[in-house]
Amino acid sequence: MSTTSSSTLFGLLDGWVASGALRSLDRAFARFLLQHDAQAGEPALLAAVFASHQLGRGHACLDLRAALHDPAGTLAFGQDDADSADEAADTSPAAALAGIDLARWIAAIDAARFVDGDGPGGQAPLVRSGERLYLRRYWQYEQSVRQAIDSRVATPSAAARSQAHAGFVQALEALFPREPGAPANWQKMACALVARQGFGIVTGGPGTGKTTTVVRLLALLQYLALSGDGQRLRIRLAAPTGKAAARLGESISGAVSRLALQDLPGAAGVREAIPTAVTTVHRLLGSKPDSRQFRHDAQNPLPLDVLVLDEASMLDLEMFAAVLAALPAHAQLLLLGDKDQLASVEAGSVLGDLCQRADAGHYLPATAAWLADITGEQVDPALIDPHGHALDQAVAKLRVSYRFHENSGIGRLADAANRGDVSAVRQALSHGYADLAFQADTGDAALRRLVTHGAAQAFRGTDDTNHPAGYSHYLALVRDGRPPADAPRDDFDRWAAEVLRRYGEFQLLCAVRAGPLGVEAVNERIARLLRAGGWLDTAAGDWYSGRPVMVTRNDHALGLMNGDVGITLALPLQAPDGALVWVPRVAFAAPGSPGGIRWVMPSRLTEVETVFAMTVHKSQGSEFTHAALLLPAQPSRVLTRELVYTGVTRAKRWFTLVASPQMLEAAVLQRIERASGLAAEQSGASMD
Repeated sequence: MSTTSSSTLFGLLDGWVASGALRSLDRAFARFLLQHDAQAGEPALLAAVFASHQLGRGHACLDLRAALHDPAGTLAFGQDDADSADEAADTSPAAALAGIDLARWIAAIDAARFVDGDGPGGQAPLVRSGERLYLRRYWQYEQSVRQAIDSRVATPSAAARSQAHAGFVQALEALFPREPGAPANWQKMACALVARQGFGIVTGGPGTGKTTTVVRLLALLQYLALSGDGQRLRIRLAAPTGKAAARLGESISGAVSRLALQDLPGAAGVREAIPTAVTTVHRLLGSKPDSRQFRHDAQNPLPLDVLVLDEASMLDLEMFAAVLAALPAHAQLLLLGDKDQLASVEAGSVLGDLCQRADAGHYLPATAAWLADITGEQVDPALIDPHGHALDQAVAKLRVSYRFHENSGIGRLADAANRGDVSAVRQALSHGYADLAFQADTGDAALRRLVTHGAAQAFRGTDDTNHPAGYSHYLALVRDGRPPADAPRDDFDRWAAEVLRRYGEFQLLCAVRAGPLGVEAVNERIARLLRAGGWLDTAAGDWYSGRPVMVTRNDHALGLMNGDVGITLALPLQAPDGALVWVPRVAFAAPGSPGGIRWVMPSRLTEVETVFAMTVHKSQGSEFTHAALLLPAQPSRVLTRELVYTGVTRAKRWFTLVASPQMLEAAVLQRIERASGLAAEQSGASMD
């Protein structure tokens, strides 16, 4: 690579933009930087363009070494479509980076006036930190997140400071009675670990008991608070999307009602002090329309003592930084989530970065000894590390699944995909598990069977009264279960709530948005197939009864968030001439009101899309009785083991995979590698 004229560089960028390999925004960023520093050379400008490009792909920064090692792979030029990037020898990313090594590239970057080092006080648009190049805003997010976590991990919680050893132990024993001969109770140890400092993480796969653990943790914290100064802790529960918040609310409510507190003094007060209402992170912080700012920030912190964030794998770096900034200094923050799921759509992979060492534990000997003393549980020696870091001591991985037993095909397939074990994936799909089906046929007949009746014949051990649900399960209620016109509004609310519940029992998931097997085309196909089968009457136009829609952009006026799902239903309305007419309205679950319904006029929903099929990314935070995953027929960089694992684990009881064996195996062998400095080694410190 050599310094050339700006016209040569922008000719190259124009070609990449025209081919779809680069965003127009990335090119415009280069033009802006050249105005900032007219003497900047091509190497520095290309690095800036690539850093902007990486941000659009979910990376917090550009990994300079990785970009030089594998330019096409790192920059994802031409991976989704053979025609999406010009592969000519003189216009490829590899050619653009040819002839330069890491030291020379860093020197060129540092010479540009639009780049600062990572010390305080700079104002340049980009920041170089070691071998990573950031847009300044994301470097600041990352710095603030790391500093806040380091501070909170090192700060004893109010419970740890104010309570005697005996009270802590007594509460843990009441909440987690010992079972002689049982394996180590990681739920109990997780409660102990995350209760003792200002920050903690509980991670684990589906069915490992994350919700059960957090409910008992909240009971522990409230018990310690009530038996101390007598004041309830102000606890808030939140999740990234409306769907995730609704599901957590249902799970928390059920877990609280089942909570065994008979051996805990003041049990009634403790149960009442555990909240069950869950909000979205946007609603929690107080979104400001058309602004990146929130009502709650460092100057106006959240009025709470404990914050629980579920589905933390969906949190992007910017949002997580905003949450930490809005937390009062004394408050505890607990993250819940599955570290192996897909990362956020926006830049960053917060949970994955923070939990990158969770599998191996890395608990200090002092931590293991403290856990044995407090909980009576022994940490596996393989998880003990004398050189463990401070953050390791605040991360608890739940290691036993109570949902997927050893004969569960869903559990076996999810584990195999997560490990990238192609042989184990093949074995899981060919074994004949009762909860797992596999088909390569993506034709209309096969798709119609799947979406109407769940392809029950593909599952062994099922019958006509107990089979995987399809969309006919909810559409039958839409068609035949509508209350009469003179019924009270509560009857329509109950009808809508049951329609939404039934709809949530089955979901078809797609890996991509575009293409013949992308979510856009598949939604059109499903609507056509359901109409041909008599399940839908689309004569009324776009807003036909039974149409499911997903909100695609936060609508603060309506109180609807990106990801909220509603069903179009008909309600009776008296016309001005006195005649009774049926009009379409969209029923959404009312946030914070289990079973409540919010009815919205279709004309007010300007940012929605039909959602017979949704992307795997959009399904995060949801679970379905039966989930089906449809993979495209062509390779794509989004086909990864994380996507397959996330799709498989959306299923609670049955899972259908619709894909060619070749595409499945290619996906399982491909991993998501997001560039980030958040996963850099934390300073090690004991937390006795």
